[in-house]
Amino acid sequence: MRSKLTNPLTRMNVRQQLILLFLILVSPVILLNWYANSKAEDILKEHVTSAYEELNKQNHFLINRDIDTISRIMTTIIQNPVTQSMISKETDTEFDRVVKYGDMNMLLGNNSVGLFGGEAIYYFLFVYDPNNSYPFAPTIPDINRRNNGSSVFFYSDEMKTPWIEAALEAKGKGVLALIDDFGPRGDQRTLAYLRAVNSITNGRSVVGVLVATKMDKKIEEAFRTVSLPEGGELYLTDWSDRILAATTPTMGEIFRFPDGLVTGQAMEETLSEVTDDSIYVVHTKYSLKQKLVYTIPTQSLLQQQSALKRVIQTISIVYSVFAIIVMMYFWRSLMNPLRKLAMFARSHEPGKPLSSAPSRERNDEVGVLIHSVHNMANRINDMIHEHYSMEIKQKESQLQLLYQQINPHLLYNTLESIYWKSSLEGNADSAEMIKELSKLMRISLSRGRELISIEEELEHARAYTSLQQKRYEYGFSIRWDVEEDALPYLIPKITLQPLIENAIIHGVINMGEDGDILISIRSDDDLIRLTVEDNGYKPVDVASINRLISDEESGAGYGIKNVNKRIQLHFGSEFGLRYEERQPEGTKVEAVIPKRQDESAERHQGRGGNANV
Repeated sequence: MRSKLTNPLTRMNVRQQLILLFLILVSPVILLNWYANSKAEDILKEHVTSAYEELNKQNHFLINRDIDTISRIMTTIIQNPVTQSMISKETDTEFDRVVKYGDMNMLLGNNSVGLFGGEAIYYFLFVYDPNNSYPFAPTIPDINRRNNGSSVFFYSDEMKTPWIEAALEAKGKGVLALIDDFGPRGDQRTLAYLRAVNSITNGRSVVGVLVATKMDKKIEEAFRTVSLPEGGELYLTDWSDRILAATTPTMGEIFRFPDGLVTGQAMEETLSEVTDDSIYVVHTKYSLKQKLVYTIPTQSLLQQQSALKRVIQTISIVYSVFAIIVMMYFWRSLMNPLRKLAMFARSHEPGKPLSSAPSRERNDEVGVLIHSVHNMANRINDMIHEHYSMEIKQKESQLQLLYQQINPHLLYNTLESIYWKSSLEGNADSAEMIKELSKLMRISLSRGRELISIEEELEHARAYTSLQQKRYEYGFSIRWDVEEDALPYLIPKITLQPLIENAIIHGVINMGEDGDILISIRSDDDLIRLTVEDNGYKPVDVASINRLISDEESGAGYGIKNVNKRIQLHFGSEFGLRYEERQPEGTKVEAVIPKRQDESAERHQGRGGNANV
């Protein structure tokens, strides 16, 4: 025999259980303190890394939004007729070229963008001039001081620089590139945004290359909006890890990633790596050939960790003191009343009169419990006496029921004798009517059962319709359409008979052979639908009938109200009767009940047996 598991707390008294409860309440705080001291650093790094990954991604988006703003300004400059007219023509005079040169300088100067700290983004146009048509123009740009106020320069095939070739290869798309050889001595360095300028009328003709300088200052301006811990740095690199812009003077150098951080494996990704010295957070975007890198020293995070540890320790001490105070209160407030209650529960004998009830000194749960236990003991005593009286009354009722069962059996036997006498005398119709009446009475009583099978209910309904047709010799027809699968399910007895009676009296009674009643029973998933339809010619107000069914105070329509109420009492308010008009004429009533079988019948079917009654 399997042993039953017992609660080990039941072997302790309340005092021991309270001590155990105190240890259970305090131990998580002690464990939390220990876990926080040992794991706080890793947890902090993990949470900080997740936060900075999202910040890095948003920051990269904002940087490229600023670059896109510069690109739109460059698009406006490229599409300007002044820019498109810079292609040298043989018909241009020296004066025409000087005018074009001046207009282009003015256009580029008007579109310069100011930056924080007095800096500005300047636009330069390098015009392709293979025939040296502009000998008067300067050839060396100055990113800090525009030479002679000039922003337009000219180059030939022999003067092409690598960054000019990179811009032309991009075919109109923007390119970020480091330019190391600006200035009179070729020693000025800038991060530039380049776009090739093609002729709008002839896409194969190259006007030149449009350059926006000091993009590193623009990106550093975006870097200043990001708040990193002390010692944190930001870097924007190209796809080959060359630094394009940074919060440190390292532009042009190669950024060294830790060995465990491998970038460039996806079109766009956010990566992180935690080393002993720093936390690296990287967001890469292949379409732009860019990587945005955050480096955060772990030492600055450890300072936050120490503060977090002190907070946790303070909370642990306060919580422990509070738990001790609470336990002392419960110790005094609960122990004495619960002991008295335990002594009462052990000494009380059900049925034995109680002493005076305890006074209601406290209104908390303990007071309610003590008062309720004494009241329960009183109720148990009352129930014991009441149960004894009910047992006596039950014996008397059983005897009375046995006497009452004699009368139905006597009636069945009498009707059976009349049936056989009528059959022997040749009164076949009378004999059949007596037989049908016997069925009606037998099923109506149904051994005291309220729910019978649909098969029995159909037998009762057929007996009723047979009696009506033979008694009044009505000419109407009755059709039955019943699914065999629905027969075993239970239904309140005498459900169909009142519905059929209404269909006869209010529908087809005066129609003779034209009258037709259809009784159908269908299985619909978990429901049984029983329908009685007639083709009566009189108009019927089905809305009033449906209201009448649910109106308990009205005395009209007793038969169908009784049927609807019994269905709802047995199965619930969502089931019952519903009247509606039948097309093209007549009335239709539907009774909906759930599928339910007798439990004893289900168990018998499960064993595969057939019961003989």
